[in-house]
Parts: sequence; structure tokens; C-alpha cells
Amino acid sequence: MGYVPVKGGTEAIEASIKRVKFERLKGESILEIETILSTMRALVDQVMSESSLYSPQLAALAIKQAEGSMEEAVFLMRAHRSTLPRLYYSQSVETEAMFVERRISASFKDIPGGQLLGATYDYTHRLLDFDLINEKKADNTHWLHSYAKELQEVKVEETIERYPKVVEYLRKEGLFEQYEMDNTEPEDITKRSLEFPASRSARLQVLTRGQTGALTSLAYASLRGYGEVHPTVGEVRVGSLPIYVKHPNEEDGSADEEFYIGDIQVTEVESFVPVNVKKEHNEDELEFEIGYGICYGQNETKTIAMSILDQCLEHLNDEFPTHDEEFVLLHIDSVESSGFISHLKLPHYVTFQSKLDSIRQVKKGVQVNEG
Repeated sequence: MGYVPVKGGTEAIEASIKRVKFERLKGESILEIETILSTMRALVDQVMSESSLYSPQLAALAIKQAEGSMEEAVFLMRAHRSTLPRLYYSQSVETEAMFVERRISASFKDIPGGQLLGATYDYTHRLLDFDLINEKKADNTHWLHSYAKELQEVKVEETIERYPKVVEYLRKEGLFEQYEMDNTEPEDITKRSLEFPASRSARLQVLTRGQTGALTSLAYASLRGYGEVHPTVGEVRVGSLPIYVKHPNEEDGSADEEFYIGDIQVTEVESFVPVNVKKEHNEDELEFEIGYGICYGQNETKTIAMSILDQCLEHLNDEFPTHDEEFVLLHIDSVESSGFISHLKLPHYVTFQSKLDSIRQVKKGVQVNEG
């Protein structure tokens, strides 16, 4: 790359940084971190997922500092994450232990525990609420008290602590292949560069860190015919998972001796993908495979898209870009992609001048020949 360092621009750069601060402060209003946490949960969740750092407080700070720019907020979080020490690895979580806040299935109407709609915009009218312009804190407090009273009056017939996975329906019928437990240590792509062909654990890590819009676009492309995966959503779960770590000085400690360090909110999706499998006498038989997606916070579109791309990359096919793991995995990272696009703003004086000289030489040669 023919980059040239910019010399003598220190004062201009300092003035530019001051201008950025002026643009943020000129409205003479302060956006509190608590306000972002309370009112922009979807944005906070998205920043945490793409930066692979679970900290709502830091995500809100990054959003404030970046003035709401997703790519800048994720960049800030990734940069901060790189400074943090890796003290230990947590234990693998069993998502069946999730404290469920929302759980639906598009595959079955009746599921154990029922459909739990939870908090979602899926059933709202997409109309602008002009009452929010004059929203008052006193009115909100009154509504919250009324809602709390309403909840107290609700009669709970039964309490379900663990919701079984919907996929178990199909496993009992033999419609899903049974696999032995794979205890292989998952790869850590933040410690080791991604290599191809990539393992499934590495692919899932890249997908869950991927830019939400990029995953959605590629999954949509697969549904429209630029891929072979068109699933039915078996189950969407949103809820909290407990995180445990081992005692640092006890290698073979029991589960009872593990330390609970907190909960994280996640969204998990299992999609059912019909596939043709060759059986005896070379006959095709229809079976189901699972496309898997999980990410920090509540981001159902991303996790469904992730489950589609997970299955696309399980069945590599040169015919479709969505089944090419290098094409997918190398182009969905928000920091990588936005960084490379943004680098085009850096000085390219030498390379561009070289191209200009080449074109000028060709033009002169053409004019001489014509003369």
C-alpha cells in the first residue's frame, strides 16, 4: 500500500477533535449513561454482541462517546476488550437452565409450558407515537405503579422452572439424528487467528460477533435463492443464564464447588432445516438438521440469521456465496469491514499519482499515434 504520512497536520487534527466535541456538546444537553441503559436496550445489546464484551454499562458509555454510531461504539468496546486480562474461562452453560423471559415456536402451536410472548415489538402497530414527544416522568411512574398492581392480581396456576427444548419433540420421533456429546475444547478466535477450513465452534464465534445487518443480509440472500437453506424456527428463547467458574486451584472440583459470578441475558434460536439424506439402496430420505444461533442480549433477527448461516456453512457449496465460509466469515465483522472501508480516507497520494501517470502516458501515446 502506498500510504504517505501526513506531516505538519497536528494543529489541524487537534482542531478536528475539538470540533467533534463541539458537535456533541453544542445542544447543551447531557445524555446520562443511565438513560441509555433504561431506554436503548436494543442498541446496548447489539453493541455488546458485536464487540463480544458483556457489559451494559460500558456499552452505554461507548454509545454516548460515539454519539450513537454503532460501528464506532463497537470499535471502542473491542479496543477496550483488548486491554483486559483473561483471568479464567467460565464453565460451559446448559441453555436448558435459562431463566426464560420469552419463548416461542413457529413449528408447534402447543409446546410444554406454552408460548411465552414476553417483551417484543412483533405484535405492535408500526405507527409513530407522537405522545412520546411530551413524555413526562410523572406519567411514566404512574403507569409503572399501575402495571405492578396489575401483575400482583394475576393468578399463576403453575410455576415452570425449566422449559424443555422444543427439538426434543422431534428427537423422540427419530426425526433428528442422535449425536454423542462432543467434549472437544472449543477454539477461541480472539486468541488464535481464524483458519480455513474453520471448525464449527470457530464459525459460531465469528457469527455471534458479526455485524447484525451483515448477517441479516446474507441470511436473507439465502432465503431468496442465493443459498439452499430455508428453515422453520423451532424455538426462540430470550432469558438469563447463570455463569460459573472453577476454583483456580482445584482442577477436578465437583459442580457444587464452582463459583457463581453472575447472569447474562442471551437470545438463543434453534431452526429446523429439512435435508435429503442418502439411505440404503441410495434412496433419498428427508430428515431435519438444526441451525443454531445465540448472542448477547435480545436480538432475535440476528440469532435467526445466524442459525441460517450456520447451516449454510455446514454444507459448503461453491454455487452459492452464502455457503462459502471464507466469503461469509471474512465479511461480516463490523470492525474489520468498517475499518477497511474507512481506510480509504487515508492518504493514497503515491498510488493514485502512479495511476494518473499511467493514464496520462496512455493518453499521450494515443494522441501521438492519431497525429
